[in-house]
Amino acid sequence: MRKKAIVKATPSLFDDLESSDGEAEISGEGKDTSSTFVGNLGLPVHRWFRYSAGFSAAWVRDVIEREKKNGRTRILDPFVGSGTVTLEGEASQVEAIGVESHPFVARIARAKLNWRESPKAFSTYALSILSDAKKEKVEQEDYPALMGKCFPPETFTRLEAIRCVWGRQADGSPLSELTWLALSAILRECSPVGTAQWQYVLPNKSKARVIDPFPAFEAKVRLFSADMTQRQREPAGPKALLYSEDARECQSVPAGWADLVITSPPYANNYDYADATRLEMTFFREIAGWGCLQKTVRKHLIRSCTQHVSPLTKQTDSIVREAVLAPIFGELQETCRALADAREGHGGKKPYHTMVAAYFKDMAEVWLALRRVTATGAIVCFVVGDSAPYGVYVPVDRWLGDLAVAAGFKSYNFEKTRDRNIKWKNRKHRVPLHEGRLWVQG
Repeated sequence: MRKKAIVKATPSLFDDLESSDGEAEISGEGKDTSSTFVGNLGLPVHRWFRYSAGFSAAWVRDVIEREKKNGRTRILDPFVGSGTVTLEGEASQVEAIGVESHPFVARIARAKLNWRESPKAFSTYALSILSDAKKEKVEQEDYPALMGKCFPPETFTRLEAIRCVWGRQADGSPLSELTWLALSAILRECSPVGTAQWQYVLPNKSKARVIDPFPAFEAKVRLFSADMTQRQREPAGPKALLYSEDARECQSVPAGWADLVITSPPYANNYDYADATRLEMTFFREIAGWGCLQKTVRKHLIRSCTQHVSPLTKQTDSIVREAVLAPIFGELQETCRALADAREGHGGKKPYHTMVAAYFKDMAEVWLALRRVTATGAIVCFVVGDSAPYGVYVPVDRWLGDLAVAAGFKSYNFEKTRDRNIKWKNRKHRVPLHEGRLWVQG
């Protein structure tokens, strides 16, 4: 018989990442920042690209070092994002594997793992590209509309000059990929409009501080080089492996390989992970516009936003009845019906009922994959938060725990780290929410 979920309260107040109707927003509601990226902004390599869906590298290091003493030396992150767990695995001198299905984000994480390259060779390579870019004549062409909304012509021309020179030499080598990442990392810094590292680009908002592309790129290259030098002075284990593939399969991870899993899966809060790097992907011509995200990115991701599932609303009931969801079927069916009813009273009529059904179906498959690739006695830690779209409560941590046990894990408990949605000014519902760590025993 499985153990009952236990909630341990920890005082908190930081960034609330879910609004009252389930969409992402930011407001101060916590003290524990271990589930956020904010602490990584001063850390070498981690700070190379600010990916808002990340979590604390210091906390990850603490967990790895603690479990290393218990003989756990093979670390897996099936939602590795921009690479926090893999980088900390290397620093702790253990084996680490990361899996990431978002193709652009996986490339960011993979580029970071090139920190072992010669800092001097990288600086020489990247600054030679900058030198040539300053002499580059950029031909006029029909640029994606988003670029015109985000960059003044002179700024975009300079960014485009760097991209063109880099592109002619791009060969997928570590130095080339590090240069690609340096260019990617300055795009939002050089835009005068609302391009904060979050879900949406807001052309109607403006920023007070904007950097010219040429000095911004040079500064970023020098930062990378300094971080590489500093990191190379410290002991490091084997280079981590990173696979751009689906967490629902983890197909490249050997059976029984991992004895510790640390990750933060997508939250069921309507955050569009596909849209998070739309600016960068558009700049590099990987997509032509927002509509391209469905086939280029979303098809690879866990279904955690309504944009992803809109065509599936008529299939909601059949998804709920999938065999893998049997452990939570009754509650899930009731919740999805409540969401469908609530939808009729809202102008947007967002299909949260379909999103929730599809989300837990996908996560049930993740647990089956993790059971295959983890060793007996492994420990899994999910950083998760609950949800209340349209004010209908979804007990995410408990349902994920039940699905983990059904997949073959032994037990679970939940450690709450912070409260969310407790400051109700301008909120559409007053359902208290929380965030924390779901610990699962293998």
